[in-house]
Amino acid sequence: GSAGAASQPGLASCTALFCRPAFLQLTPEELRRADDHTGRAVQSPRDGRRRLPWSTGYAEVINAGKSQHNEDQACCEVVFVERRPSPRGRQPSGDGSGEKGFYFHYWALFDGHAGSGAAVMASKRLHLHICEQLRDLVDILQDPSPPPICLQHDARAGAAELSRAPLTEDNGEVPSDALPRFHLEKAVSHESLVIGAIENAFKHMDDQIEQERASQSISGGCCALAAVYLMGKFYVANAGDSRAIIIRNGEIIPMSREFTPETERQRLQFLAFLRPELLGKEFTHLEFPRRIQPKELGKKMLYRDQNMNGWAYKKIEEDDLKFPLIYGEGKKARVMATIGVTRGLGDHDLKVFSSNIHIKPFLSCFPEVRVYDLTQYEHCPDDVLVLGTDGLWDVTNDEEVASVVMEVLTSYEPNDPCRYTMVAQELVVRSRGVLKERGWRLPNDRLGSGDDISVFVIPLGGPGNYT
Repeated sequence: GSAGAASQPGLASCTALFCRPAFLQLTPEELRRADDHTGRAVQSPRDGRRRLPWSTGYAEVINAGKSQHNEDQACCEVVFVERRPSPRGRQPSGDGSGEKGFYFHYWALFDGHAGSGAAVMASKRLHLHICEQLRDLVDILQDPSPPPICLQHDARAGAAELSRAPLTEDNGEVPSDALPRFHLEKAVSHESLVIGAIENAFKHMDDQIEQERASQSISGGCCALAAVYLMGKFYVANAGDSRAIIIRNGEIIPMSREFTPETERQRLQFLAFLRPELLGKEFTHLEFPRRIQPKELGKKMLYRDQNMNGWAYKKIEEDDLKFPLIYGEGKKARVMATIGVTRGLGDHDLKVFSSNIHIKPFLSCFPEVRVYDLTQYEHCPDDVLVLGTDGLWDVTNDEEVASVVMEVLTSYEPNDPCRYTMVAQELVVRSRGVLKERGWRLPNDRLGSGDDISVFVIPLGGPGNYT
């Protein structure tokens, strides 16, 4: 199941083969069961093996046959961010381990499409990119004073020196325009530096997939949902259609939103409007309620463009007969009739069917990052953060997830560390349903999820309460 870092041959072999998260520690026999579309056995970290940090719960199940393997991947790590070595051997004052760096906790789900290569690689590397981006911030984040706006030539200088430097020019004189300029400075919080580091890490991850896709034979793309716990705050970064919610004292707090052709319609239309060459003469950036018939030329038809939330009528012209950039509704909405998510990693080779039109320019690898401050609230053992791929949310809404969480947690002792895994398993089982003559069904006879399903349940009480 587990493979080494991207630079080692381990990743290539893992990409070609079927692999599951290393923390599941599956035996070859368990791996075969996990890969069986007919039984769809739920997989979780087992008692007696290494427990996940924070007593985190996890469960997953393979799809009902829509792809050869489970294309979801998951990662759960504790990562140490080490300050970069000072140049010229100059040691910063103090020698506590806090000075050398800090830890962050990390959980992530990757929902692959058109192959599992991008999801596998991201699950092995994204946390390392986040670590790398945070290394420049080791001193700054541990210094309570505001972050320096401009780092001096020695980017490794201690934060204290940096904040003393900015008002003098090279010759030591205060520039004449310094005072008014000083008042126009924007205050930047430590929190927004962490957000920027996570955003840039996603970009570097996407670049790495692009550079190594040929040599590592990385196929497809993936949605990415990552939660980083650092210095008392959760940073939840979402690029795609996975979802995160906090359930606190029975209340639901959304920690992400989905990025689909419908939610990002105006961004996509605006790009196509500015750069019509991306549409390859086959698509129109305008949206219509249905396809237009050639015989309707000259008639007035409802439409909307990149600036509109509402609809209006326009006279149909020749150009309007092209296929709309965004077409379909709900889960069936597609960009250029091809892909149903608009943010994620990979997809560098994705093209419109039987054409040379690339779709990547319309996809963004940048996540939206939401922050939750754990220190602002007294959490009990039943307060959790739930991360799930769309296989969960397609059939189970936020309220149903919250009620399963509360129902399962009440049946276990508050200090029982396996209770969170039990919640994750129950969420997966209820979304998968049971196999009947007419496929996987939920108790109300609605169709269960035929997709891969992966779920983390993270107790907000943190490590202190349970270890």
